[in-house]
Amino acid sequence: MEPEPPLYPVAGPAGPQGDEDGFGVPDGPDAPLDELVGAYPNYNEEEEERRYYRRKRLGVLKNVLAASAGGMLTYGVYLGLLQIQLILHYDETYREVKYGNMGLPDIDSKMLMGINVTPIAALLYTPLLIRFFGTKWMMFLAIGIYALFVSTNYWERYYTLVPSAVALGMAIVPLWASMGNYITRMAQKYYEYSHYKEHEDHGPRHRPPPGSHAPYLLVFQAIFYSFFHLSFACAQLPMIYFLNDYLYDLNHTLHNVHSCGTQSHDILKGFNKTVLQTLPWSRNLIVVESVLMAVAFLAMLLVLGLCGAAYRPTEEIDLRSVGWGNIFQLPFKHMRDFRLRHLVPFFIYSGFEVLFACTGFALGYGVCSMGLERLAYLLIAYSLGASAACIVGLLGLWLPRSVPLLAGAGLHLLLICSLFFWAPVPGALQQSWILYMTAALWGVGSAFNKTGLSTLLGILYEDKERQDFIFTIYHWWQAVAIFVVYLGSSLPMKVKLAVLLATLAAAAGSYLWMEQKLRRGLTPRQPRIPRPQHKVRGYRYLEEDNSDESDAERPPGAGADCAEPAPAGPGLGPQPDGPQRRLCPYEQAQGGEGPEEQ
Repeated sequence: MEPEPPLYPVAGPAGPQGDEDGFGVPDGPDAPLDELVGAYPNYNEEEEERRYYRRKRLGVLKNVLAASAGGMLTYGVYLGLLQIQLILHYDETYREVKYGNMGLPDIDSKMLMGINVTPIAALLYTPLLIRFFGTKWMMFLAIGIYALFVSTNYWERYYTLVPSAVALGMAIVPLWASMGNYITRMAQKYYEYSHYKEHEDHGPRHRPPPGSHAPYLLVFQAIFYSFFHLSFACAQLPMIYFLNDYLYDLNHTLHNVHSCGTQSHDILKGFNKTVLQTLPWSRNLIVVESVLMAVAFLAMLLVLGLCGAAYRPTEEIDLRSVGWGNIFQLPFKHMRDFRLRHLVPFFIYSGFEVLFACTGFALGYGVCSMGLERLAYLLIAYSLGASAACIVGLLGLWLPRSVPLLAGAGLHLLLICSLFFWAPVPGALQQSWILYMTAALWGVGSAFNKTGLSTLLGILYEDKERQDFIFTIYHWWQAVAIFVVYLGSSLPMKVKLAVLLATLAAAAGSYLWMEQKLRRGLTPRQPRIPRPQHKVRGYRYLEEDNSDESDAERPPGAGADCAEPAPAGPGLGPQPDGPQRRLCPYEQAQGGEGPEEQ
């Protein structure tokens, strides 16, 4: 069998093939250079382009999964550590033996105050931080602050816990605002990479049709919140595998509890002050905290190593170049938009219902009737119900956008009305299945609420110059709601349920009113985003020379160097003498006419 001829011509002296190939081209040192280093003869440009954009789409999916996993691990570590910390510090014997007269309850109260009060000021600095560091780096730094909070629990003192809690409170709104902005940007980029043909036909500056990225946005938000709600289940792993072995059963902890549910007037009034049978060894506590610290570092590495940038470098420069004063003012100016004003009650309710599920319902109904040792399983039921509902929420691809929000609101309305008239018996486990079912259904409503709100904001505000402001406003109102819940933690259960019911009714009515205005064609009032003002000193950003544009994307006559003379074609009219060129940004800033004015 004769050997197959090589695919490419081989340089060098003529071989056994002869001095010429089949096409009459010399095969030795006299062979043309194009034949030696030319393009692959079977190169298919369309196929290579299709593979390139497929890799881009897979990269976007990798970014979404990495950001979602990082958020899940971060919030799970935070909730798990805070839950164990508060239970241990609640026990009188643990406080007296380990800390003496250090005033641990006072430290815990100030720590919770730092976590819940500090985010009130987040509207003043969150857009500045996101624009200064960038979306990805803001996520990374905020997760690092969560890891710092975990590390301070190795040495529990006032000067370690309280400052780290204040820093954590400052990072809450920037983290989740940058997360929401990041997922929305990934949906837009996925649409661009899926419809690259349209992008090439209409030019690089062509804006896609309104709402074109909505299906991808719904899918990505469902993935993100499915991971996010799993963090509540991850937070219970330290309870299940560590702390539950040290807890008393419900006969001891609920001995003096006489009312639960809607009849309760405080957080577990009459709950026993000693909940630990034996005190955990300090060595075991260090092991648990080290595992949580390792998971927090893993979340940081996921975001750092696997998450790509949300914007191109030139886009990042444009976002910063509108002026820091304008960046500071734009969140407040966006509140003139009637769409945001109508969604504010939903933002507030979104913060209310999560805190009620984790504190009001879990403690006032769950722990009060089933004991502290079953708290973890109740929150796992809530977590799994919410995570599964996020996947069911993909039915919104074929339903109107108002259906998920209103379905979640209707489900919560039924549950609130049922809880308003239900007072479980303390220590009775016969109704435990009702509590687990209620927790799972509440999680379903929470999933529809969170997924629907984030998707709606991404659809209403498609401009990449506005998204960080919008998600900052959303999560800031959530932080305000959490602060209100913190202030009213000692209110009677009926008052809490009444506030929830009133807020939910106002949120649903305001949202329907907004949709009615949009159907009537009422134009929202959006603030103008200033044009980027690129400085001459420092980073020389040339607007005409976009380094991210390929030759095919660059419009005709653009992208040439400012010192390169433009060809004088055979145009109509008189032609000026001498070569012509565009003005450099420096010359434009000086107001000159170029060399022609000299």
